[in-house]
Amino acid sequence: MATISPPGSPVLPQQGELDSLSSLVPAAAAGDRDAWERLVARYSSMVGNVARGYRLNAGDVEDVTQTVWMRCFQHLSQLRDARALPGWLKTTTQHEALRLCTSQTRSTSMDPVDLERMLDRTGVADGSTDLLRAEADQAVRDGLAELSPGQRRLLVLLHADAQPSYREISQALGIPAGSIGPTRARGLAKLRRTEALRNYLEPISGMADSA
Repeated sequence: MATISPPGSPVLPQQGELDSLSSLVPAAAAGDRDAWERLVARYSSMVGNVARGYRLNAGDVEDVTQTVWMRCFQHLSQLRDARALPGWLKTTTQHEALRLCTSQTRSTSMDPVDLERMLDRTGVADGSTDLLRAEADQAVRDGLAELSPGQRRLLVLLHADAQPSYREISQALGIPAGSIGPTRARGLAKLRRTEALRNYLEPISGMADSA
């Protein structure tokens, strides 16, 4: 198994926490159940918050969290420095959430606010966001389903709440970072032309023209 090393941008614990980690991590690695449960209790909120930043639903957040803690349990004895644990948990959660986001079988839900941003539209009547939420959400899901898997995964990652960097997206999708911008533009243009988005946008455009 690979050795857990401190990540490039570690989450540094405070001194008091470090003193506790220095004892909890070795104890948990040695099989101390109480020490393990204390580690899980301490960092579960952080792991969940990182996962939710990728617009995962409750079930997916739970799956990511369980996977992260399973991997932590498997590799904890190889952790060279207790200070690396918070950063390793954060990085592992990000990687697992990205993996789930890029799954070809994942069904993605989008907020209409994201729809407005993705389609570069300049607003609708006051109060209409809540009324159109369900319809817009479904329109984006259906429109994304009409795209190629690569375009769909890229748009999902680019509009995730966690806002992964181009480098992270490049690594996750296996594409050059320099191609992300042009590919995004082509994907958005194609999304606008999907049947689902045209059916959604045309009534709204008609209402605006008649106003």
